Amino acid sequence: MSFFKKLKEKITGTNESVTEKFKDGLSKTRNSFTSKVNDLVARFREVDEEFFEELEELLLQADVGVETVMELIDELKFEVKRKNIKDTAGIQSIISEKLVDIYNAGEEQINELNIQDGRLNVILMVGVNGVGKTTTIGKLAARFKAEGKSVMLAAGDTFRAGAIDQLVVWGERVGVEVIRQSEGSDPAAVMYDAIRAAKSRNVDVLICDTAGRLQNKVNLMNELEKVHRVIGREIEGAPHEVLLALDATTGQNALVQAQTFKEATDVTGIVLTKLDGTAKGGIVLAIRNKLNIPVKFVGLGEGMDDLQPFDPEKYVYGLFAEGLEREEE
Repeated sequence: MSFFKKLKEKITGTNESVTEKFKDGLSKTRNSFTSKVNDLVARFREVDEEFFEELEELLLQADVGVETVMELIDELKFEVKRKNIKDTAGIQSIISEKLVDIYNAGEEQINELNIQDGRLNVILMVGVNGVGKTTTIGKLAARFKAEGKSVMLAAGDTFRAGAIDQLVVWGERVGVEVIRQSEGSDPAAVMYDAIRAAKSRNVDVLICDTAGRLQNKVNLMNELEKVHRVIGREIEGAPHEVLLALDATTGQNALVQAQTFKEATDVTGIVLTKLDGTAKGGIVLAIRNKLNIPVKFVGLGEGMDDLQPFDPEKYVYGLFAEGLEREEE
């Protein structure tokens, strides 16, 4: 049985609407990358060195990343040799299998959020301005509320009045309280107030916004360290998650941002926004492979429920859905 068919069997019976969200959300990448792979397979009868060179170029165009592409090509060459594959029929199934393997390789990844009953769970959201950080906070708050949890937000991006206002709008929309101070206030003081308020109201989840200025890396690091320290002093082991929001449409630039924030604070997971808006959805693999940080959520559309927990198998299904469906015909 091909990997495609195994994959289809595995995800059948899971939430079909979520599976469809991955399929729809990855349509731009699929239409660009997978259609080119289809053309490549149609042009080449044999799996030879020239085929691998062109495949390598396609993967790089999808922003899979140089190191990941080299690893994938090596794995494919080994598999082709091991199975004595001569023609290109079924090669997409092998490519998709290796993509899942590469994502799951390395250190064990914890894709679920570290949210536990019976405590105040603190999530620190970091990322540069404009990546969809505040929108992500709002959608996460809505998700937690739908699960029956009480939620509070902390407006820690005090350097932009617009950021505070935007979070307040999201709070009203979702129906959760937002703890805020005036523009220019000390972000750590906002966090202190928010934690005290969350404790007094027995809140389950506190999501904290932060400033996203990269112009001065030293200031960014100092500020995040101070916020981290204040939260940790008030609640042992907190923050329980540090989620970095990255805009998928920025491609390799997202990797640079991720590296900066990884140096500034202990990032526990990535939220990759606007994945539906790019043809370079391979950035998921580049982030995982280069930074060894799990992608915990992906943005697959504008809707409230289009922020979805990341699933590497549904991701690969979304990339190769047409090929999988053709196999079944």
